[in-house]
Amino acid sequence: MKFFIRAAAGLLAVISLQAAAQGDASAGLAKSAICAACHGADGNSAVPNWPKLAGQHASYIERQTALIKSGDRPVPEMMGIVAGMSDQDFRDLAAYFSSQTNNGGVADESVAAMGQRIYKAGNADSGVPACMSCHGPAGEGNPLSVFPALAGQHSVYTSKMLKGFRAGENWGEDDSPSSIMNGASAQLTDAEIEAVASYIQGLYLKTE
Repeated sequence: MKFFIRAAAGLLAVISLQAAAQGDASAGLAKSAICAACHGADGNSAVPNWPKLAGQHASYIERQTALIKSGDRPVPEMMGIVAGMSDQDFRDLAAYFSSQTNNGGVADESVAAMGQRIYKAGNADSGVPACMSCHGPAGEGNPLSVFPALAGQHSVYTSKMLKGFRAGENWGEDDSPSSIMNGASAQLTDAEIEAVASYIQGLYLKTE
């Protein structure tokens, strides 16, 4: 009997720890006012230089805010904001923004065909891999691998990020996803970057 009591207590402790590690979307809403100026009240930023957070995987948002706070991902505009935040704040904000709906976007039809080709098949001649191999055929990403959802993201922001990765920017040797992007984007041309970024902007995950 004592064994079962101890086992049950241990199980409850694990469940409690898991619950504590989860974010609270309601608490995140209350904390999100400071984020709204750049990212929008619901995570759909109006300024294309700032990423949309609506619908993004909670694991990705939580990871990126932690990287920014540590200085591994340099985002000067956010350093002062995240400096006083706790891991629980990051979890709550991530839970809130991930629960919102991305409002989508429109691709430039003049480059959509090239963008679709790069996204789905890459460029075998130059060695560029297909974006969908990590980010999914519909831009849904992979939360277990911490690969972000891309569908509906601003093309201006995506283009900026791809050019940064191509130039060798990453978030430290312990952050394999950004290091992977260094290799994936190394041979992209400016035209290919603009095309795939525009395609991604129009690759909206519609929900019923």
